Amino acid sequence: MIDLIFDKTDKGREEIATRKHHLAPRLRSLLVLVDGKHRTEDLLKKVSGLGLTEHALTELLESEFIDAVQTLPVAPPEPIEAAAQSVSSAPVAGDGDQFQALYNFYTETIRSTIGLRGYALQLKVERCASIDDFRALRQTYLDAVLKAKGNEMTRSLRDRLDQLLDQGRSPIA
Repeated sequence: MIDLIFDKTDKGREEIATRKHHLAPRLRSLLVLVDGKHRTEDLLKKVSGLGLTEHALTELLESEFIDAVQTLPVAPPEPIEAAAQSVSSAPVAGDGDQFQALYNFYTETIRSTIGLRGYALQLKVERCASIDDFRALRQTYLDAVLKAKGNEMTRSLRDRLDQLLDQGRSPIA
């Protein structure tokens, strides 16, 4: 059995940022979760409580909000703890990639630790335009992780986040 991986198109990213295309709220929730890394089956499990099915993904695909980027053989889903560890053990990127590294960290960990309850937080991440915006979001993010997963996970993700946030700063003499 083959499973697809979808990613947002430019039109999809524009909808998340501006709501220009007036996408239905339930479809918009699904669009926020599409990231080019999660399989169709995983996405549908996350939104099953909203009553969304493969038809919703098809609708986003036909409306050109998403595009299939890869096909994979179906494999068991990765546990949440393993996903958080893989993000937290990623190497620190260079200064030019700090913004992208922070964006990826926030989006991946929000999806893997908070799930759909992190929808509003994910929208805040999408609005971040600078490293300082990510710094301002730090405490809100940590509070949400604490509420969803407890102290141990929060400490682990906090340490990795602080490392990413501080990588662009020069040491104080």
